[in-house]
Amino acid sequence: MALYWVFVLAVAVLLYVLLDGFDLGIGILFGPTRDESQRRAMLHAVSPIWDGNETWLVVVGVVLWGAFPIVYATLLSALYLPLLVMLAGLILRGVAFEFRYKTQRLRWIWDAGFAVGSLLAAFIQGMTVGALVQGLPIASGRYVGGEFGWFSPFAVLCGVGLCLGYALLGACWLVQKCEGDTRDLAYRLIPRLSVGLMIFLIAVLTYALYKDFPVMGRWLDRPWLFVFPAIGIVAAIALIASVRRRNDGTPFTMVVVIFAAAFGTLAISFWPYMIPFAITIDQAAATHSSLAFMFWGEGLFIFPLMLLYTVVNLRVFRGKITANSPDY
Repeated sequence: MALYWVFVLAVAVLLYVLLDGFDLGIGILFGPTRDESQRRAMLHAVSPIWDGNETWLVVVGVVLWGAFPIVYATLLSALYLPLLVMLAGLILRGVAFEFRYKTQRLRWIWDAGFAVGSLLAAFIQGMTVGALVQGLPIASGRYVGGEFGWFSPFAVLCGVGLCLGYALLGACWLVQKCEGDTRDLAYRLIPRLSVGLMIFLIAVLTYALYKDFPVMGRWLDRPWLFVFPAIGIVAAIALIASVRRRNDGTPFTMVVVIFAAAFGTLAISFWPYMIPFAITIDQAAATHSSLAFMFWGEGLFIFPLMLLYTVVNLRVFRGKITANSPDY
C-alpha cells in the first residue's frame, strides 16, 4: 500500500511540473513581452486549463499529509518560508489573471503581478528541489537547520534553472497553440532557452561533483541511471530538429520527455528515500489502516477522476487558438 501511494505521489508531482510548468513558463515569458496582441495570445493559450493544472499541487499536499505525515511535517518545518512565498506567487498570478481583463488604466499592475507571481513560484520550486538534492539538515528524524537551513548557492542555482526549464516548456506550448507573431516569437526563444538550460545543467553537475553530494555516489553505484540522461539527450536532439523544421506539434512533446527523464533520474537516485538521505519510505509511511482508508477515497476515485479530467480538458481545448478567440 505504501508503494501505491509513492506511485500516486510521483505521478502527481510529475503532472504538476509538466502542466503547471508551462503555465508558469508562459507567465515568465509574459513579463518581457510588450506587444498586447502577443500577451493576449499567451493568456488565451492557457486560460481554459491553467487553474485545473494547479490542482495537482493540492494532490501532492494531500498525499503527503495523509500517507507520509512525517515527510509532510519535516518539509513544512524546513520550508515554511519559501513555501509561503511560493503560495503568495501562485495567488498573485491567479488574481492578476482575472483582474487584468477588468481594468485598462491599472492593467500594468496586474500584468506585472502575473509575471512576478509566475517567476516567484517557479524559482521557489527550483530552490526546493535544490535543497532536497543537496540534503536538508536532519537529525533523529527532525529538521535542525533553522529558518534558512534550506538556503544555499546550489538551491539558488536550481531555482534559476527551473525558471529556464519552465520558460522553455511555455515557449514550446506557445508553438503548439499559437500562430503568427506569437508562434514566431516562441520559435526564436526556444534555442536561447535551450542553451541557457544546458549551461545550467553543466553548472549543476560541476557543483555537485565539486561538493561531492551523496547523490553523485549513487550514480556511480547505479550506472544504469544514465539511461535517463540518454533519453533526455535524444529528446533534445529531436527538439532541435523539430524547431529547424518548424514542426509545431513536436517541440512540446520533446520537452515533456526531457522533463520526465530528469524526474526519473532524481526519483531513482533518491530511492528508497522520501527525504534524501534521511527518511525512507518505510519510515515515512502512515499505518496500513490509514493508507487503506485513504485508498477508498483519494486512491480509488479522486485520483483516477482527476486523471480523466485532465485528459478530457486537454482534448476539449486542443488545437490552435485564433486571433478571434474570446477573452478569458
